[in-house]
Amino acid sequence: MTALNARIAGIGFWCNGLPSWQAARDFVANRALPSEPPAKPQPQLLAPNERRRAPESVAVALEVALAACTDAELDPATLPSVFASTHGDLAITDYMCATLATDPAALSPTRFHNSVHNAAAGYWTIGNGCTAATTAISAFDASFAQGLLEALSQLAAGEEAVLLAAYDTTAVGPAATLWASTGLLGGALVLARTGAGPRLTATLGEGRVSTATGPLAAHGAGNAMAPMLPLFDALAAYAPGAILHAGPGRVLRVELQHD
Repeated sequence: MTALNARIAGIGFWCNGLPSWQAARDFVANRALPSEPPAKPQPQLLAPNERRRAPESVAVALEVALAACTDAELDPATLPSVFASTHGDLAITDYMCATLATDPAALSPTRFHNSVHNAAAGYWTIGNGCTAATTAISAFDASFAQGLLEALSQLAAGEEAVLLAAYDTTAVGPAATLWASTGLLGGALVLARTGAGPRLTATLGEGRVSTATGPLAAHGAGNAMAPMLPLFDALAAYAPGAILHAGPGRVLRVELQHD
């Protein structure tokens, strides 16, 4: 596959105990966690009443997406976006399955509309007044790598900048026995054709990833979106790159050049 290139213009990050990209970088540097970190993201894109009602999946996706756009100093309303999630919101899925099995008439319309895989993308585009294209991707444990490939492909097709946001939440109920996921994790990148920031080169090929050993990978290992963490470890440590799981027998090799 031909290599795909981008500049990483902005980064957003949120994990239990590490509520920002700066906190994540500090953790990689000295293994120190901030004192009394927030238990849940509070995305400023939403009005206060909506912020209280938003499911964790939407909250973390919007938190990291806005942080990455702010870091890049780009208007979110102008950016096409890619939202990647392994499972969507499994807590809402569990609620819906249980309610449909026991009392279908009691199903909450609000929870129903939050159950769709593009719920976070919908909140994002409506909240920003963004009419640029948005894409919602799920590819099981290759979701982040496939989301990154989609964003890079859009750049190669002519977009000037693309937002990638990836996130997953805790699995509950019977789903947790099939798809294990704990905690809350989100990461976002604003990828641009030109400008400042680390240069990223990605190539899809055959192979398998080794067990990740970086600080962020260890800290967020239980979450379904953990396959993205080797890249964030590499960015925080100014490492030369990372290898990401991209599907059965496939890897996405990412090289980084730090200015």
